[in-house]
Amino acid sequence: MTSTPRAVLTVGQIIRVTIEKVAHGGHFIARYEGAVIFVRHGLPGELVDVAITSIGSSFNRGDVVTVIEPSDDRVDAPCRFANRNGCGGCDFQHVAISAQRKLKSDVITEQFSRIAKIDIRVDVEEVSPALGWRTQTTIGSDKNGRAGFYASRTNSIMAIDNCLVLHPAIEYQEIAGRNWEPGARIEVSASTDGGRRVVVGDQIEGDAQQIFTVKDKNYHVSAGSFWQSNLNAPEVLVDCVSEFAQVKTGEHVLDLYGGVGLFALQILDAIGPGGRIDLVEGSKSATADAHINFEGAENVKIHTGDVEKILPRFSRADVIILDPPRDGAKKNVIESAVACAPRAIVYVACDPAALARDSALLRDANYSLKEIRAFDLFPMTHHIECVALFTPAEVS
Repeated sequence: MTSTPRAVLTVGQIIRVTIEKVAHGGHFIARYEGAVIFVRHGLPGELVDVAITSIGSSFNRGDVVTVIEPSDDRVDAPCRFANRNGCGGCDFQHVAISAQRKLKSDVITEQFSRIAKIDIRVDVEEVSPALGWRTQTTIGSDKNGRAGFYASRTNSIMAIDNCLVLHPAIEYQEIAGRNWEPGARIEVSASTDGGRRVVVGDQIEGDAQQIFTVKDKNYHVSAGSFWQSNLNAPEVLVDCVSEFAQVKTGEHVLDLYGGVGLFALQILDAIGPGGRIDLVEGSKSATADAHINFEGAENVKIHTGDVEKILPRFSRADVIILDPPRDGAKKNVIESAVACAPRAIVYVACDPAALARDSALLRDANYSLKEIRAFDLFPMTHHIECVALFTPAEVS
């Protein structure tokens, strides 16, 4: 049987296609004479002209240059830099915000179906305004010392005079008004009291250690420690993790990739003095902050190091909280977690593909996906945050 020949495309070629569906990573899928193209700046159902930007053996990439038949979900991007030749920070400014969440829901469904062979449908929940939500960012400077962000599909900084997704307390326009050293990396964060910290190299403007308040608990967070960037994310995630975990008095909790203690501090009262928390985190900056955040809590032990290496030291736990980096927990960590026989594993994930892969590993280890919620912590981008609850599978 002979295969159907595929069109041979060239970079710069303009083709007319109909966008089929959303794909993971802020792209949309289209086909042209048998060739698959991952397209940016499109929407499902649209008839568009696409400029090919790169070619490959299994798929090609392209950008929408003209919309012939627009989707009802298409809107004018609020930021003038959100275009194919502009800033690469936002994927979906051309999409109505409710449709953005629908697209993200479709991505979760597709990733679980393809990777884990699990059929799920979850609504992506609104968390914050579509603009002005981001309280932490990394800014670069171009060769002329002008502040900006990476231009789309490049490693070059584009000078930008304003960023609409940043929280007003970041004061981006003040940053953009300065002259910086070419190639500078400028890290800016705004705490819950509105204080701003600017870090460039070893120079710090503002408090070296900011304080963030979540549900009446204060967290000390240094410049080198991770904190959620959406202004409402910490409280939303804490509520969900606490709801899923349902920790009880006297229980032992493992908080893996625990950072400065966002989740652990919130459940400390629930476990009581007879309970125990072991927090494991690889960042020395984060565990130094955690020691401050848990000062006086004798039933909390903080471990600095690789979760994969430290986790096998534990033989039992009642609840495990997992909040790994983007590439997920992976096989060895999942196996060690299951070996502790927890009654609940609560998994916080910023990548649905990694979560789907690890969900399959947990299923194969007799832990069932009991519940999942998804949150739009990153409006205007393709990123999604999920929280999933896994419990031991019932034996028939």
